[in-house]
Amino acid sequence: MKKCYLSLLAAVLFCYNSYGQFFFDVEVDTVWLPETVVMPPSPLKYQVLFVGQSDKVQTTATNGNAAGEALAKQWHDFIGFTPDSESDDLGWISVNHEMIASNDSIGDGGGMTVFKVRRDPNTDTLQVVEQTLSDGRNGMFFNVDFANTVGETGMNCGGITSPVDGRIWTAEEWYRTSNISISRPDSEGRPVGVRDTSNYTITTDIPGEFAGATIEKFQNFNYMVEIDPREAKAIRKQYNWGRQPFEGGALMPDNQTVYLGADATPGLFTKFIADTPGDFTRGTTYVYKHDLNDSINGNWVEMDNMSLDEMLYFADSALMEGATMYNRLEWLTQYDGKVYMSETGRDNIRDRFEEGAAMGGVLDYHWLEPVRARHPNLEAKTDDQVIDFVRAGFYNDYYGRVLVYDPATDEVETYLNGGPFYEESPEVGAYPDKHLTNPDGLNVMVVNGQPYMVINEDLNGTSNARVPAGIGNRTCEAFLLDMNKANPTVNDLVRISIVPVGAEVTGAQPTPDGKTLLLNSQHPSTDNPFPYNNSLTYAITGWDDAVAAITAVEDQVTEVEGLKFWADHVQRVLRTSERVDMALYDVMGRRLRVVRNVTEVDVHDLQSGTYIMRAFGHESNKVVGAKFILE
Repeated sequence: MKKCYLSLLAAVLFCYNSYGQFFFDVEVDTVWLPETVVMPPSPLKYQVLFVGQSDKVQTTATNGNAAGEALAKQWHDFIGFTPDSESDDLGWISVNHEMIASNDSIGDGGGMTVFKVRRDPNTDTLQVVEQTLSDGRNGMFFNVDFANTVGETGMNCGGITSPVDGRIWTAEEWYRTSNISISRPDSEGRPVGVRDTSNYTITTDIPGEFAGATIEKFQNFNYMVEIDPREAKAIRKQYNWGRQPFEGGALMPDNQTVYLGADATPGLFTKFIADTPGDFTRGTTYVYKHDLNDSINGNWVEMDNMSLDEMLYFADSALMEGATMYNRLEWLTQYDGKVYMSETGRDNIRDRFEEGAAMGGVLDYHWLEPVRARHPNLEAKTDDQVIDFVRAGFYNDYYGRVLVYDPATDEVETYLNGGPFYEESPEVGAYPDKHLTNPDGLNVMVVNGQPYMVINEDLNGTSNARVPAGIGNRTCEAFLLDMNKANPTVNDLVRISIVPVGAEVTGAQPTPDGKTLLLNSQHPSTDNPFPYNNSLTYAITGWDDAVAAITAVEDQVTEVEGLKFWADHVQRVLRTSERVDMALYDVMGRRLRVVRNVTEVDVHDLQSGTYIMRAFGHESNKVVGAKFILE
């Protein structure tokens, strides 16, 4: 899997890095050089598990059509995992489809697919398991039935995986404001999204003003929705958590407290505390207000989650209570009692915060550091003046960040800022070795007892060094961060995957045993070769062996006449101690590639074998040569 993923990016980089021969000959003498750089095999294994618009899902009787099968929907986003404690199988994988589309068999609106996997005893990779559900459906992939249970869903984006029992919620993102916005008529006025826009009558076991209430169809979108992955059907929409453009959430180990984020500007941070652990039909809903300091509820304002109107217009009600405003809160995850959130950022905030502030919303002080770093002229300004600068829309939040909420202090702080920021995008050769733009998907993977944060990118744009100058593709990457590092920065990130041209990387769901990481490639370019022209779910297995190798890679140094090389066999990258121009040749002396002004060279696509490497160090002004063995 990695081979195609990385080669697509490499094709872009090599296109912009290759400037002819430089001082490298087209052929070199094949006499072996005295120094040797060795790259052992990678412990990681890559596999495609599920491909949208290619794999078929088993469907229920829907829209007057008999049960059968249909091609799976596209735009894979959230991945949930539910362990199987009753057999030798590993568990169920749940995949969201972040789109609104008409489908007679699957149901209109968004969608979700579930499938079961076991671990291959010989390779440790995953195998999809054939199943028969209680409703009679038999196969490998199953459409989650929303249409016959809770009404359609729209833009199934992020979600929640319970750390207690693997319960799954899917988030309906992209806030809907009218029936037209869910029906998405084409140029001739024909609906290509949700076709039935008649009023919807709520059926639910949640107490309050919900059951039996009739609402407009679009108002039945934008909730967290619980599903049963074992039976591939929806259970309930959480009307008592409010109607918001949800993207992520995190259920705490108490099986009672849920934290939620809304992908909007202003976006709100909310929580729900169940009266009884495991029963999320009854409890109290709150919105975060960082400056409240209430003697009973701390920095949380209680909302009336029995009121239909307050839950339908949750954001308006919360802002009027003075809620703290964020710039697109997306995924949430929890670890060691704390909640981590990706605040993905947005170019041109314009009047969005001003409108929220006019209703009563407030901004907190995590903005001070990134704003002052970008705008040195604000150093002499007071904290409140800097906040006013942000609220007025003068700060373009190109990069975003990861936030952390600590229930012990009841405060939200910045955990990791994106960046580095550039006014103008540098050329490929001068592009920063480490960078993070618009963090989105977020999770924690525990490997051999050690926690690592997995961060997925979703680039909002390509300007200001989100990609190098001259490259228009929004190439998104996934990163690993050792959570034992105090005050982490972008320099602590380790890139672990790149998705094909045009795609967003998302999902970030580890299996409970810490061996496999599940990821999605969402909406890639249709010009890519199959299957990478479709949204797909892929697995990277072997982290229990790979993590130690990643962290120790810089201890495995080969020095050639003062120039140092690290053969990073996990990521299949040859790293150097300074920027170099490098050429690689086969054993016949034929030049295979030339790259210029880089500190790493991707060699994943080369076959195992022996090569000749020649490099010119820009600082040392030396040309060195070595034998390069790729095992």
